[in-house]
Amino acid sequence: PPEGFVGELRPYQVRGFSWLAFLRRWGFGACLADDMGLGKTIQAIALLLHEQARDAKAGPSLIICPTSLVGNWRREVGRFAPSLRVVVHHGSGRAEGAEFVKQSLESDLVISTYGLVRRDIEDLGKVNWANIILDEAQNIKNPVTKQARAVRRLKGGFRVALTGTPIENTLTELWSIFDY
Repeated sequence: PPEGFVGELRPYQVRGFSWLAFLRRWGFGACLADDMGLGKTIQAIALLLHEQARDAKAGPSLIICPTSLVGNWRREVGRFAPSLRVVVHHGSGRAEGAEFVKQSLESDLVISTYGLVRRDIEDLGKVNWANIILDEAQNIKNPVTKQARAVRRLKGGFRVALTGTPIENTLTELWSIFDY
């Protein structure tokens, strides 16, 4: 586990985190499709700490998740990686324009939602993210939705899709996630 990680990763979580770090190092994107409850969030947090240790000046990372998981991500980051500076980009009081860019660049991690990616794509697109992590990536399974198209427009160095259900109906759903 990376320095600064508070807690203990189970052996399969160490393998998952190591696999993500390996793919990151070689410039590949990743789809981590573990069953629910096996710790995809923790593995992603470990990856963020690992990447920060490798290059502290790489820039902020972006987490996109369903609205119902924003608080969970904030709590989990606070618990396992309290050294990370986190901005939650959600709610009516969220920063916009130059203030959003400034806040993002001063943070290590920005947490936002699928709905806001669609609405705030212009602001989100102004930042070159070190890592972009989609939680519950099946939210972009339909490639023609505004949400999926907005997510694909984001600029970033490494893309990770976290999902417990990478395919539900057709191979097009899996293709949409891998296209991201």
